[in-house]
Amino acid sequence: MRLVTWNINSIRLRIDLLRQLDAVMAPDVLCLQEIKVDDPLFPLAECRAMGFDHVAFHGMKGYNGVAVLSRRPIEAERRLSWCDRDDRRHLAVRLAGGVEVHCLYVPAGGDIPDPDINAKFAHKLDFVRQITDWYAAEVRPEDKVILAGDFNIAPLPTDVWSHRQLLSVVSHTPVEVELLNRWQAAVPFVDAVRHFVPPEEKLFTWWSYRSADWQANDRGRRLDHVWVTPALAPALRATLVAREARSWLRPSDHVPVMVDLDI
Repeated sequence: MRLVTWNINSIRLRIDLLRQLDAVMAPDVLCLQEIKVDDPLFPLAECRAMGFDHVAFHGMKGYNGVAVLSRRPIEAERRLSWCDRDDRRHLAVRLAGGVEVHCLYVPAGGDIPDPDINAKFAHKLDFVRQITDWYAAEVRPEDKVILAGDFNIAPLPTDVWSHRQLLSVVSHTPVEVELLNRWQAAVPFVDAVRHFVPPEEKLFTWWSYRSADWQANDRGRRLDHVWVTPALAPALRATLVAREARSWLRPSDHVPVMVDLDI
């Protein structure tokens, strides 16, 4: 099974890029974040025309929203909300065969890494705390569960272009990294990408639109992740960060992340 996760930054704006991704990567399961569309306007027909006969989505106009496109039957879906907000950031589906896939979009957190003066950062920290407690209670190591999405946190020093310079920048602050590590350890989940890519190796999945030449500057961060439960770790076969997608016409600032599993 090939799973790809991608913060598409508007599915309707980038529907042609979605077709390009499908042609190049041929995923069996595709997790999308920031779809930015109300459910009645979701491009369901276009997704099915690509061969994704099974589609679940949880969207909202102009913001957030998540979707799972699958060539494998979806037997059940759950729409989950956190921090007393219905902001469409978490969708879970159970595939035929018993594997459960969670598509997640963790809040970005704004620009100021102080929860006392930045409500967005406070929300991000509370969001991660709540889902950590939920996964600790709901998921066991022997369950077949995959988490995929834009977690908006780059945990390792090699997940950012400059560890020293980004320690006080939202997405790489010590408090965020600590919470992400606690979340991962709650089951514990296996980082499917770093399972193949050594932690000493720099690896990014996001480059800012503000960069005049993202390739020359290469000031990226690894914000997009795929985690699996220990039961699925032996099934991991390969990974790929589709860096070239950042150069596509009218690209997202995130690139697709692929994981192959022998399921």
